[in-house]
Amino acid sequence: MSELIKADDVEFIKKEMVRYEDKYSAIIPSLYKIQARHGWVSEDSVEELSKVMEIPSADILEVRNFYTMFNQKPVGKLHIQVCTNVSCAMNGGRELTDHICKKYNVKKGEVSSDGTVTVNQVECLGSCDTAPMMQINDKYWENLTNESAVEIIEKLRS
Repeated sequence: MSELIKADDVEFIKKEMVRYEDKYSAIIPSLYKIQARHGWVSEDSVEELSKVMEIPSADILEVRNFYTMFNQKPVGKLHIQVCTNVSCAMNGGRELTDHICKKYNVKKGEVSSDGTVTVNQVECLGSCDTAPMMQINDKYWENLTNESAVEIIEKLRS
């Protein structure tokens, strides 16, 4: 196997491919598996996945590039995604993003100099009644203020 896709990844991908009528349906769970291992999905890993699945890499890239939940470049230890869709924007989501970026001296979409924080604005995370909210890695945090968001981030950084 390669350094990008390990034997247990291949085993998972093959099982996913037979779960569905069409092997293309296994692209999303396979991309999640790669991202879980590396923190992002590189074009090189898409090439490897293409070989395993026997699907053109362009088709896999199309899926990776369409869905924002797949990181197309490395992210920090804490991947902070702040919702800025209508409800969150109206309740300070954009300002919250700016506050977090300023606090951790990082631009949107970039990794902080210490490698711990990446901040992105994202569309709806499905928690409109608890706006503003953010997702850090796989966990949601809701009803945020600038202060409560920083407090959460600080706890997770330690």
